[in-house]
Amino acid sequence: MALQGRRTRIERWIHAPACVVRVEVDAIIPDADPSEPCLEPQTIRFLDDLQMKAERGLVNELSQVGDVYVRRSA
Repeated sequence: MALQGRRTRIERWIHAPACVVRVEVDAIIPDADPSEPCLEPQTIRFLDDLQMKAERGLVNELSQVGDVYVRRSA
């Protein structure tokens, strides 16, 4: 059963030891409870995939889908 509501874009952050990534993803603001946007399963899988790439330090791949901030060593 699909959620009924208004579609919007929201910002999500992926945190990993080597970098931080900011991406925009699709979300739905449900008619039944508009207090917080909900993510669809395919969006959650996409974010999980980005998390794995961030943990592996795949900065070039991540930069194709969002803004990547690489952590510099002191």
